[in-house]
Amino acid sequence: MKWITAIIKPFTLDDVRQALSEAGITGMTVTEVKGFGRQHGHTELYRGAEYVVDFLPKLKVEVAVADEQLEHAIEAISGSARTGKIGDGKIFVSELEQAIRIRTMEADTDAL
Repeated sequence: MKWITAIIKPFTLDDVRQALSEAGITGMTVTEVKGFGRQHGHTELYRGAEYVVDFLPKLKVEVAVADEQLEHAIEAISGSARTGKIGDGKIFVSELEQAIRIRTMEADTDAL
């Protein structure tokens, strides 16, 4: 099993959710986060004063998938979150040792 963490632009969430659903991935966790990468924030003008916005609003999408679903999930996320502009985000994949559904005590891929 794999744990996918994707950092995406907020306005791409509906497209990402739909693409994952079409790929057969049924669950996800979404968290509002702030951060920056190569983008390094930007400058805004407010009431005549210029100030730097260091941390940009993003969404963190977390998904647990079976090994055979990994490539489909990555394609779904990257294809639906890509705008071609700086700040599109990143996808991180890590090993998931165990998953347990609390209600039924199903384990591993049965719990996904």
